[in-house]
Amino acid sequence: MESLDITPTKQKTQTPVFDNILRPNQSFRPISSLQILKQTIRILISNPATFISITTILIYPVSAIHLSNLFIDQSIVKTTTKTLLFVTKSCGLPSMPFVKQSCQKVSELVISTLVSFPLCCTLLLISKAAVVYSVECSYSRRKFVSSRFFVIVRTVWRRVVSTYMLVCALIVGFLALFVSVLICVVGLLYAVGFSHNAVACIVVVTGLLFLVVFAHTLIICDLCMVISVWEDVSGAQALMRSRVLIKGQTQVGLVIFVGSTIGMAIVKGLFEHRVKSLSYGDGSSRVWERPVLVLVYSFVVLIDFMMSTVFFFSCKSCSLEAVECGM
Repeated sequence: MESLDITPTKQKTQTPVFDNILRPNQSFRPISSLQILKQTIRILISNPATFISITTILIYPVSAIHLSNLFIDQSIVKTTTKTLLFVTKSCGLPSMPFVKQSCQKVSELVISTLVSFPLCCTLLLISKAAVVYSVECSYSRRKFVSSRFFVIVRTVWRRVVSTYMLVCALIVGFLALFVSVLICVVGLLYAVGFSHNAVACIVVVTGLLFLVVFAHTLIICDLCMVISVWEDVSGAQALMRSRVLIKGQTQVGLVIFVGSTIGMAIVKGLFEHRVKSLSYGDGSSRVWERPVLVLVYSFVVLIDFMMSTVFFFSCKSCSLEAVECGM
């Protein structure tokens, strides 16, 4: 599979930068999540201005809308919450406060995602491409050139968007399939004669198994987005390519995914508590907390993008080493 040629014109007669980066005998070959994190921090420190610009210009606006829920209609959220509560009751889950709060949070997340979808299709995808290009520049010891980056964006834009659309459709389809299967299984269990508590336990176990499979799916989808930027593939081909590259590295990808998810959840929880819930005297939260927490959330997203890119190079390096050893 040919990689995207992003080398300057005068270097096109030489060995591609992609091959130089991924030679197995070089120092780059992180094989654990900790090593990938160290590589990510080293890259961030080596070129802080570029990554700060990506964070503030591209990622920050998306994070601000996602966290603040500025354009969310609460009536739609309430309707969606009621629908989810009906589904959970149909599945045999008890009407506990935890279930109700979870349904409300999921409703807010779904509506927020739909509202921020246009920005995700533009700024967030551009920031993803910018991170991939910046990481490549760090490994090849070249400066980030804005004009060159915009040329790359015009080249890869169609395949990145098509891959992102397929990923969104895959995630929505996966969730819809899980809900449908869960409802059918619960109905069958009740028909057989299982008790309410037994059905609830089976639903919880099924949900945990679903989370494991769903996390693995998200890792593959995240990696395929990097592949669509770097290699001349898109859509289903990028997904298949991602599935091949991640073999033997699934545990590393899972640790990265869990770490990033926990980090985003912590910052989002702080935003919910400090900005939306907590007030001071006059009924308003502290003005400076909102932009600071949005900036922190944007930084966590940046680190997630960078670690995904470094993880891609790691998987690619291991794949090249396996091919050369097999020769």
